[in-house]
Amino acid sequence: MMAEAAGISVSSVQRIWRAHGLQPHRVRQFKLSRDPDFVPKLKDIVGLYVDPPAHAIVLSVDEKSQIQALDRSQPGLPLKPGRCGTMTHDYKRNGTTTLFAALDVLDGKIIGRCMQRHRHQEFIRFLNAIEAETRVGKIVHVILDNYGSHKHPKVRAWLDRHPRFVFHYTPTSASWLNAVEGFFAKLTKRRIKRGVFRSLVDLQAAIKRFLAETNGNPKPFVWTADPDQIIAAVKRGYQALDSIQ
Repeated sequence: MMAEAAGISVSSVQRIWRAHGLQPHRVRQFKLSRDPDFVPKLKDIVGLYVDPPAHAIVLSVDEKSQIQALDRSQPGLPLKPGRCGTMTHDYKRNGTTTLFAALDVLDGKIIGRCMQRHRHQEFIRFLNAIEAETRVGKIVHVILDNYGSHKHPKVRAWLDRHPRFVFHYTPTSASWLNAVEGFFAKLTKRRIKRGVFRSLVDLQAAIKRFLAETNGNPKPFVWTADPDQIIAAVKRGYQALDSIQ
């Protein structure tokens, strides 16, 4: 199509693309945070990962909502030499669940609960579960995003009653700072994406097994990115956007 529009040969187009490192068939997604407090929030959260306070617990908390219990219309064919595994494109949905999870960045263990809805009431129930499962007397630093249920007045009232909990909010449009997102990605890839769940109970049981397996062999979260390089990259992104607006 490019060759036809430009009136040159296909090989010429390909040669020009290679010479300039162009790949027009590929698109990378991005979103720059417009949070005015991006830098202090970034340094605050990275500081918790790299140099956590002594005698404290650091938890990365979030929810994975609308996890679907999908049952395929026909059994998939297994993997064999020369052929990948297969599954039907159509499915039957047997309900959805929301997983609330808290990753302890120091030891890699997960506190998780499946709930039917995704409101401040469920979030408070999960906070109570965290309260029950964390060591008494320890300050609990909670890293979480700006979802409305996390800032609900009743959640703030809960915080007032539990002064050992300290919330640290990620910058707007920067949920990638939340370490528990990596756990959600593993859960999706290894357990949910190719799963067949004939009921909501089957889905929740599979999630609980994955939680147990993760806690059976936990790996501490290690932050490696330089925050100054992140800040510099964001500034370059702002400049690039401003230049085309």
